Amino acid sequence: MTSKVDRRKQYSRMVLKESLIELLQKKSISSITIKELCVKADINRSTFYAHFSNQYELLSTIEDEFIEDLVETLTQYHFPKEEDSLLMTEKFFDFIADNSEVCQILLSENTDIHFQKKGMNITQQFIFKDWINEMKMDKDTYEYINLFIVSGSIYVTKNWLENQQNKTPKEMAEILHRFINKGLSNMR
Repeated sequence: MTSKVDRRKQYSRMVLKESLIELLQKKSISSITIKELCVKADINRSTFYAHFSNQYELLSTIEDEFIEDLVETLTQYHFPKEEDSLLMTEKFFDFIADNSEVCQILLSENTDIHFQKKGMNITQQFIFKDWINEMKMDKDTYEYINLFIVSGSIYVTKNWLENQQNKTPKEMAEILHRFINKGLSNMR
């Protein structure tokens, strides 16, 4: 009996997540009601509240699962140091491409800024983690430069998704890597 209950719980959570993602394609998280979400998911309100306290908690769960999957994907790679940043960036874009629908919604104006902040932390952890030592810069300077690059990278990713991934993940990784390491003068 427990496995049947577990399957029902899993199904309820899955259908709620899918319904929220669908609704976020059309409207902002703040304008989505629990009633509307339950109708879309074809579940009752008590089932919703058995899993989540509100639509923001459901969105946060979707974001956290996306980030967990991204981290799990990126941690399986171990590249030689000199290739680390470029290859890790390519794997990042591969993951984003494979999960483009959800990622595009999570980066849209219909959600909140929390996902972008979580994404910044992951990007710093996996792609720019050795910069402070390699660049021999003080911590404050590193923070400003890192914030600039990571924020820009998130908006580049968002734009790439909006443009139907008009470049391959490898091309996107190369563009960002070349810009980050050589600046604008090397972009010709």
